[in-house]
Formats: sequence, C-alpha cells, structure tokens
Amino acid sequence: MPNFLETPKGEKIAYEMSEGWGPPLIWCGGLKSDMEGSKAVHLHRWARGRGQAFIRFDYFGHGRSSGKFIDGTMSQWAADIRFVKDELCRGPAILIGSSMGGWAALLAAMSNSMRTSGLVLINPAPDFTEKLTVAGWTEAQIKALENDGVVYEPSGYDEPYAYSKALIEDGRDRQILDMPIPVTCPVRILQGHEDTVVPWTHSKRLVDMLTSKDVTYTLVSGGDHSLSRERDLKLIEAAIADIS
Repeated sequence: MPNFLETPKGEKIAYEMSEGWGPPLIWCGGLKSDMEGSKAVHLHRWARGRGQAFIRFDYFGHGRSSGKFIDGTMSQWAADIRFVKDELCRGPAILIGSSMGGWAALLAAMSNSMRTSGLVLINPAPDFTEKLTVAGWTEAQIKALENDGVVYEPSGYDEPYAYSKALIEDGRDRQILDMPIPVTCPVRILQGHEDTVVPWTHSKRLVDMLTSKDVTYTLVSGGDHSLSRERDLKLIEAAIADIS
C-alpha cells in the first residue's frame, strides 16, 4: 500500500519512497500514467540497489491520489512535484520527468531552482497542450472545447485523454519554449528518434532555451515514446548517475 501526503487544499498525494544517500531522485510521470509504470518501478529498484533515495508518486487526479483527472492542470501537477519535494526531501533533489512530467519538472525547477540539483528529461513535452495537441486539432474539436469545455482523445490507458478548457488555458499561460528557461542545474535529455507523440524536433528546442551551461541531448536511434527497451533503461540510468 502506498503512503499519502495531505496537501493544504485537503487533497491526498499517494507516494512510495525508499531512503538512501542523496540527492534523492523524484520520478515525475507522464499524462495519465501512475507510479506503477514500468520505468518508474524499474528505476526505483535500480536506485534502491545502489542505495540512493528514490520517490515516485501520483499526481492529483492520477493513480491512487485524490481528485479527478479532468480537473487537473499543468500548474496543479507542477505544484504536486514541489509539494512532494518540500515534504519528503531535506535538501535539493534530482527530478526525472517523462513526457508531460518533463514539462511539469521544468516548471517546478523554475519556481525554486535552489531545491533542484539536476533534471533528467525523457521525451519531454514542454508546451504540449498548445504546440502539439491544440495545434493538431480540427476546427470541430476547437469548437467542442468552447461549447462543451472538454475534448476527448484516445489514449493508451483504460480511459481517453480528457483535455479540459482549464488544462488548455492553463497550459497556454505556462508555455516555456518561446523564451529563455531559467534553469541552471545540469540537464540530461533523452529523446526517442522514432517518437510519434513528441517529435525530437520539438524537445530539442530545450537545448537553445535552457540557460544551464550543462545540458546534453541524446537522440536515441530506434527509440519510441516509451523508451523502455533494456538499452533505453541503461541510458536513463547512466544519465541519472552522471548528475548524481
């Protein structure tokens, strides 16, 4: 059974944690994923094996945490990362952000750079709501958002993605790729060359926008959006070890 943190707003955030040496690693999953995902569990096992502290958790409206997914926003999910970090970590932490979690991790790091000692971003999707999702919508979908307040799209999960008007508008206000991103810690980006969800040309824009002087971008041949092959996982492990 997971542990739970209660937020100031009365929501419950489910998490799993193992103690160890620091900086602790915090897994920040993707849209609609939860802390039982294969990469999260694999990296937790790997961190435990090397004695490094590791935390994985479910965002508001995800997994075993409270709230409804349709009520979530990027601001909310970035705040969840900050809350988990502040409540469970005594010092700076390394954030590991996958897809949407990469954007949320960047937003969390931007809000308190002194509490983030590094970022490992896996197929990161900054600004995805506007630049990847809405940019590909039909006129009918855009009208549906205005009239119904939500647009549904297929997902790889039991339920479809529910893009609420609040999520889209909040995401529009939280875009970061069009200006310098004030993150100065080491950043390691791993991107699947064959990713059809987040094109490598999208995530590579981070290299130009990040103010950090220690950024590497690895384009993984044959890698898809999951980057879950054994060789992919080894690359992620190496990136984490590099900045730990």
